[in-house]
Amino acid sequence: MNRRLFLAAGTALAFLGAPAAAAPFAPTRFSVELHGRGPDVILIPGLTAGRDVWRATAAAVPGYRYHMIQVAGFAGEPARGNARGAILSPLADELARYMIDRRLERPVIVGHSMGGTLAMMIGARYPALAGRIMVVDMLPEPAALFGGSAAGWAPLADLLGTQGGQRLFGSFMSAFSPPDRGRSDPDVVARVTRELMRTDVAPQLARIRAAMTIVYASPDPRARAALDGAFSRAYASARSARLVRVDSSGHMVMLDQPARFRSALQDFLGR
Repeated sequence: MNRRLFLAAGTALAFLGAPAAAAPFAPTRFSVELHGRGPDVILIPGLTAGRDVWRATAAAVPGYRYHMIQVAGFAGEPARGNARGAILSPLADELARYMIDRRLERPVIVGHSMGGTLAMMIGARYPALAGRIMVVDMLPEPAALFGGSAAGWAPLADLLGTQGGQRLFGSFMSAFSPPDRGRSDPDVVARVTRELMRTDVAPQLARIRAAMTIVYASPDPRARAALDGAFSRAYASARSARLVRVDSSGHMVMLDQPARFRSALQDFLGR
């Protein structure tokens, strides 16, 4: 046997004797589309929204590899892993598992609304995972957006288990959801909303090591001082939280004030 054949045979034997490489983790609670090249940025949309809410932003801010998330059960995507049981907490863990499995080195996480809650949960549970976190128009206690608390809104959260409660909530949330919210699975939306209304990440904020930027909408000039105070108090226990107010914007900041949001994102990513 000549030297070339000997080396080829040795390589084949080594390959056959080696354990097969593990298949990449395949998430069931969300799907991912990759866009662009560069440092990794995870984009998580909010309640009922799909990844489309981020497309114009990603196109306008190049130089990054965007992992555009879509939650199963939202915006026309089948419910899959979210079809039954708890959603919010397992979803945060599955997003973290995806980042670890893909060996993303301290990725940036940008989350809007419910996506911001997920970003904070990941940052608190896996402090070494995220490089930086941007939360877009969300408080650590989501019920506080509606002037309540997780404890105080518990009865309404229970009401969302009924058809009447779901209809009431659907009309109430029309100002906080993208236009295509009707394509979302109503059971998934109701269950995850109940969980959101019972959630308070504030006690875990101090565990987040990543620098945080909080972008929040200010639709009414008369309420700006009160809004500034509410967000400042809500994030007071965070190690590092920079607050950025976007005036004349509704909840969908990236769509209502795209130029201002992109400027804030570019500044955040460049830090």
